[in-house]
Formats: sequence, C-alpha cells, structure tokens
Amino acid sequence: MAQAERDLAQGRDSRAAARHEWACFAAQQAAEKAVKALHLALGQDAWGRVVAQLLADLPHAAPAGLIDKGKVLDNFYVATRYANGHPSGAPFEHYGPIQSEQAIQYAGEIIDFARAEMARPGDG
Repeated sequence: MAQAERDLAQGRDSRAAARHEWACFAAQQAAEKAVKALHLALGQDAWGRVVAQLLADLPHAAPAGLIDKGKVLDNFYVATRYANGHPSGAPFEHYGPIQSEQAIQYAGEIIDFARAEMARPGDG
C-alpha cells in the first residue's frame, strides 16, 4: 500500500509539471498496487495488470462504479508510455489536464477503498 500511495504522489507531481501522460500512468500503477495490496491482506494471490479485473476478483464486491473507474485507468497502462500506443504522435500529445485529473481522482478513490477494506475486521 505504501508504494501505491507513493505512485499516486508521483502522479500528482507529474501532473503539476504538465507531464500528463506520466501522471495517468502513475495513477494506473497506484490503483493496481493498492488492489494487489488488498488481495495480499486478504491472503490471496493477485496477478495481472488490469485494475478492473483485480477489483472484480475480490471476494467482496467493490462499490458501484469503482470497477468502471478501474477500466478508465487500465487504458493508461500502455498508451501513455509507448510511441505506437496511438495511431500518430508521441504519448504526451494525447494527454492533458483533464485526463490526469480524472486518473488521479479515480486512483485516489481506489486507494481509499483498498485502505478501508484492509482496516475492516476479518469475517471470521
């Protein structure tokens, strides 16, 4: 969870520096690591990079809309970093303050969810 929070801080720093593609990628990474931390806290293995799937694989249902927010973040995993992620142009040409604000917001919500779930008493 600590790395998820650090990645989100990196996303905020990148956004402030107008590196919106990196802000979006860092937000995706933050959400992925937070959900993986939750899986580990629940005694489960978690594999893969798809935030939406990681949320769906939790033993208790994620809140309404959180999986859809994970889907938004999943779109930032490849295209924000690779020159062939878009039909033309460098990744930075495709991301701006709207995308990075949304990505950071969604990642923050997923981190908050994971943190709250980890603080809940066990079911047993």
